[in-house]
This record gives sequence, structure tokens and C-alpha cells, in this order.
Amino acid sequence: MSSEAGLQAWLNSRIETWQQVLPQLDRLERQRDHTTADALHAMEMYRALGRDLSIARRILPGSRVTRALEARYAKLHAIIYRKPHDWRARLRTLFREEIPEVVHDLRFTIQWVGLLFALSAAAGWWLVSSYPELIGLLASEEMINGVEGGKLWTEGLLNVMPSSVLSVGILTNNIVVSLTAFVVGVFFGLGTFYIIGMNGLMLGGIFAFTHQHGMAGELLKFVTAHGVVELSVICIAGAAGVMLGESLIRPTHGTRRESFQHATARTSRLLVLCALLLVGCGFIEGYLSPDPDFPMINRVIVGFGYAVVMVAALTGRLFGRKPEPGATIPS
Repeated sequence: MSSEAGLQAWLNSRIETWQQVLPQLDRLERQRDHTTADALHAMEMYRALGRDLSIARRILPGSRVTRALEARYAKLHAIIYRKPHDWRARLRTLFREEIPEVVHDLRFTIQWVGLLFALSAAAGWWLVSSYPELIGLLASEEMINGVEGGKLWTEGLLNVMPSSVLSVGILTNNIVVSLTAFVVGVFFGLGTFYIIGMNGLMLGGIFAFTHQHGMAGELLKFVTAHGVVELSVICIAGAAGVMLGESLIRPTHGTRRESFQHATARTSRLLVLCALLLVGCGFIEGYLSPDPDFPMINRVIVGFGYAVVMVAALTGRLFGRKPEPGATIPS
């Protein structure tokens, strides 16, 4: 009886302390920046919980009290030994190392998707040049009537709405197209091929249609400043979508589910950079491209200069990455 009474006394003396531990653990888990006092208190709790757990395992093996102490001890152990949270270092690693690695793995896929886009554009040009009536499948009636009347739909955009509003609308549309090209890759890559092919077909067909009415030069002038990066980003997002499809067709990590999860985690990092690049495209397309007074030479400089920035960002050089000796980074 004396031993049972001692056990009961020990439990009664510790139970309030154990109840207080759980909210303290929740607070420590939510916090990312801890003071010295927090760290010392966590270590003291760690020692006390370890001592109590050792006693509980010896005198109450397999009991509910022991299991509860084990759960608290494991949670505190994970909190103490988790990696420091440094968002600056995380961003540096993301842009210097992780995204360039994904780009390197996708380099051939990006080339094939770019080739598909170019061939689709050429097909669109040939179809509309040979059968002008097919433009009705690729462009709206308002756009067609405007071109036939000698006016591009891009003219007067700055008079219709402020540049800031125009930029937001363009940015949203570009991101939606890129995300769509990525997401439909879940259909074993076929959805991505469709989106890329249709966008190329539309671009080639519209250029052929404006060429027939002597306005292709004006359209080229409009798209030069933002088009190089914008179309490249769409192709990159499409290549990421192909990786999703390939992970389902040819799993590389055990099951298809595991392979798909791995591909999604990797490619989603690349989409972060794609979104940032499209922000710049939206700014250019909203402020510079519709401005009739902005000269063509300046558009070329902006367009290809931004393309250089894009390549530097994709390879990590923009963020301070240096090629390893004997290694090459695709550009």
C-alpha cells in the first residue's frame, strides 16, 4: 500500500505540470524567433519530461499516462532540434540552387516545347495565309473587324484604361495561361501539348491575318518589348507540365503517386520564378508596349535585355550563383 500511495502522490504532484506543458509546446512550435529565456525554458522542460517519462515507463509501462508523456517528449524533441528558420537563406537557396537545378533537368523538354510552339505558329501562319476564313476560329469578331478597318486592337489601350489597371489585367491573364499549361500536364502531358499548340497556332494565325492587311509590323512593334520573355515563360511552364505528365507515365519514385508528388514539389519552385518574370512582362505590356511614342529600337533593347535577365535568373547567376569548375550551366 505504501508503494501505491507513493505512486499516487507522485502522479498528483506531476499531473498539473504535464497539463501546462502542452500549451507551452504549441506556443514554441508556432514561434520562429525565440529568446534566450525561451530556449533555456525549453531545455529545462526537456530534462524534466525525460526524467518523468523514464519513471513512467518503469512503473506504468504501456499506460495512457506514459503514452501522453512520450507524445509530449517527442514533440519537444522535434521543436528543439528543428532547423533554424531563416527566410533569407531559404530564398537564396531557392533562387541560387533549387530553381537552376530544375531548369537544368528540364533543358531538353523546354527546347522541345519551344519547338512545338514554333511549329504551331508556323502552321497557324500557313493555314490563315492559305485559308483566310479560318481566322474566325482564332480571333474574335471585334478583333477581325478592327484589323479589316485598318486598326489594331492594341491601339488606344492607354486611352481606354490606366496603365496600372491594364498591367494587372495582363499580368493576371499571363499567369492564368502559364498555370493552365502547367496544371493540364496531369493529363499525361497531353493537356500541355494542347495549350502550347493552340497558343502557337493563334499567334501565327493572327500574324498572318495582320500581314494580309499590312499591319504585321505594327503588331510586331507591340509585342517586341514583352513577347520574348512572356512566350518563353509560357513554354517553360509547359515544360514543367510535361514533367508532371512524365512522372505519371514513367514513375521514378516507387509509385505513381510518389513520383507525381516529387515532380509537383520540384516544378512548383520554378513556377515561383515564372510568376515573378510575368510581373515584369505585365508592367512592360501595360506601360511601354501600347505607347505609340516608344521607338522600336528601345522596344528591342527592352525585350532582349529582359530576356538576358530571364536567362540569368533561370541559371541562378542573377542571384549570385557561380558555375562550378568544369561544369556548365545551360543558357
